[in-house]
Amino acid sequence: MKKVRIVATMGPAVESEQKIIQLYNAGVNIIRFNFSHANYENARKVANNIKKLNSLGKTKLSLLLDTKGPEIRTGDMDGIYNYKKGEVFKIFVDKTKMKEKSDLFCDYEYLVEDMKVGKSIIIDSGVFIVKVIGKTKDFLEVKALNAASIKSRRHINLPGTKLKLPGLIEQDKKDILFAIENDFDFIAASFIRSKENVVEIKELLKANKGEFIRVLSKIETQEGIDNMDGIIEESDGVMIARGDLGIEVPIEKLAKYQKEQVLKCRAQGKIVITATHFLETMITNPFPTRAESSDITNAVLQKPDTLMLSGETSIGQFPIETAKMMAKIIKEAEKAIDYKYEDFSYKNLSEKDKEKKILIKSGLHLCDQLKIKAMLVFTKSGLLARLTSSFKPKIPVYAFTKEEKVVRYMNILFGIDAISLKDWNQENYEHNLASSIKYLLKNKLVKKEDKVVIITDLREEGFEIPVLEIIHIKDFCTKINCL
Repeated sequence: MKKVRIVATMGPAVESEQKIIQLYNAGVNIIRFNFSHANYENARKVANNIKKLNSLGKTKLSLLLDTKGPEIRTGDMDGIYNYKKGEVFKIFVDKTKMKEKSDLFCDYEYLVEDMKVGKSIIIDSGVFIVKVIGKTKDFLEVKALNAASIKSRRHINLPGTKLKLPGLIEQDKKDILFAIENDFDFIAASFIRSKENVVEIKELLKANKGEFIRVLSKIETQEGIDNMDGIIEESDGVMIARGDLGIEVPIEKLAKYQKEQVLKCRAQGKIVITATHFLETMITNPFPTRAESSDITNAVLQKPDTLMLSGETSIGQFPIETAKMMAKIIKEAEKAIDYKYEDFSYKNLSEKDKEKKILIKSGLHLCDQLKIKAMLVFTKSGLLARLTSSFKPKIPVYAFTKEEKVVRYMNILFGIDAISLKDWNQENYEHNLASSIKYLLKNKLVKKEDKVVIITDLREEGFEIPVLEIIHIKDFCTKINCL
């Protein structure tokens, strides 16, 4: 089993049940629904199909809803306008004042107020770049730095400019309610710029009985980078969205920011996803470039929880091959990971949970010293698995629980193979242990000659008693007759 997980983006290329199963078999763990493009009817249908496949045991996939987020766009245009390099034109926020065919509308009402002369505006994800050379109370005067053909409703980025955008737009609120109603596991919240944005989302979830959904904050602006520490603290995890971030910040700083953000998330024991442009050429080609292979390898060596595929699976010509390729590169890269059990701080850990964290670290060291083959974690909420994963373990870790919802949460965690025990007995730890050993033997994940380390806090009903023990499978099975 690979330790770094894969998120694949849903789209026309992979909507069928057959393709979903193929994605899972290729190594995908989480399916992302991009609500910049998705609609409720289709998303509900596909999500229900995934849940059905999960219940039949054909897949074990989690659901992630990626919000649209506050965005800035150009207005509707009559066809296409071809701008020439060096052309000077105006950008307005009031359509009624536009006169020339070259005039461009921007739907961000504070554009003229916020932009300074000398700043750049990036249109259509880098297709068209203009420089502000003058401004009045009604418009910006800009100069085209390159030639481009621009159509309606193109995306606008204002790098280095602090914006007065809301943290949560009305459409996002509707989409988050959809996620709650349809039992999604994660929300990737777009364009998070401060911890207050995260708090607003969590309050909406709580008010609508959606606390079970984990919030992953997407870092896509310089403002988000600047407020990173607070954002990580309030979030369940972070997505490093390299696409928009690479437009918003100087491109030469992107790799540095990626590494810094992964390290900061790991230091706080939070989920971290590195996303975008990993295998972009495989949208149209059956094989990646050498640079793409190296990019994935370097990302894996930073030890994130998850890597994400976007257009490669949603609209690509080779979605299954792309997922297989990413899984192959991940597995090879993991052989070069420097496995050190680095400590981390985890917000709001109780004293009992801090004891569990120490116990887990001790268990991992025992695994190394005694040549233990696997660690078994028994968890009700997924917290023990989250703490174990945060140490980035080298040894295989099998996390057993009762609830499928908890399995879907643990799917995103580095190095955790999450398993739902069908015959889980909350009042009988020995029964659960026996069932887990039988499962591992049946699936050839361990051998009867192996030793395993057990970590649990569910030994007695009504009490959380952290326990670490070493079991020799052959001796244990002889005792309970499970061989």
